[in-house]
Amino acid sequence: MTGVFEKAEMVKLHIKNENESQFLYETTVNVEISELLKDVVAIYNGRLKVGRICNEMEDLAKHGTTLPPNMQGLTEEQVLELKLKDEWGEKCIPSGGFIENKDTIGRRNGKAPNKKMAEVLTKTLSEAKAKVSRKQIEANICLTQTIVKEALDILKGAVMIVYPMGLPPHEPIKKELDNEEDLSGTQAALDVLEITQAQLWWAGKELETGKKLANYVGKNEKTKIVAKLQKTGQGAPAREPMMSEEQQKQMMLYAYRKQEELKKLEDNDEDDYMNSGWADNSLLKRSFHGLKDVKWKPR
Repeated sequence: MTGVFEKAEMVKLHIKNENESQFLYETTVNVEISELLKDVVAIYNGRLKVGRICNEMEDLAKHGTTLPPNMQGLTEEQVLELKLKDEWGEKCIPSGGFIENKDTIGRRNGKAPNKKMAEVLTKTLSEAKAKVSRKQIEANICLTQTIVKEALDILKGAVMIVYPMGLPPHEPIKKELDNEEDLSGTQAALDVLEITQAQLWWAGKELETGKKLANYVGKNEKTKIVAKLQKTGQGAPAREPMMSEEQQKQMMLYAYRKQEELKKLEDNDEDDYMNSGWADNSLLKRSFHGLKDVKWKPR
């Protein structure tokens, strides 16, 4: 025995939503559709959560923690007039002190982390984004709930380094990390999929719960399919195009080049053919006399 074990072949699903690629997912043909759907939806929603946290962390690195809800959007004069105070902003000072950087929309308190701590946040959020990026599809890397959790864990770790005392209870990042986010009334709420209202489709067929993947794709574990994830009630998703976007680009480029070549031929002077060898009236006569390729040189 060599001690080297080959990875077992698995079915690979290219998960899309509204024709947009989301991630690759590996499973087996014997998986129950209900379990498959549950896992895929968890990864899909997990990617959305990572994205929301990263967006908030960009603002956290620039402008500090969020103001209490009753202070957000108010001018300094209004805050003074109403005698409001950001008590959590005084408690949650970033490690190493803060730099004043006013938030023009009045959502965050302007007490930004110093350059070193801001880099901790920005580098970590970039790393977390990369873990769940659509670019992983190009690298042929499949996503799992474990990878999504790793992304969330490093985001949480970075926040703890910069704010060891914790974030204010109203801070969206804290609510997201504690799974207490309230997305009602936002676009983000429309993007999230509830497991009870989610469907997977392949080849114009809904993958029905109560069945196995093998009932649709057969028993070949080397199968690779494009599966569409969507909300119930939307009907069958559009079929995949016969050619990929890259193939379409190549065909269009080829057609353009051919068109340019034809255009050049049409633009050529109609008398150009007179310069060709076959248009030389004396060529036939000289060839009969064996003088076609004779070249004269002075002695």
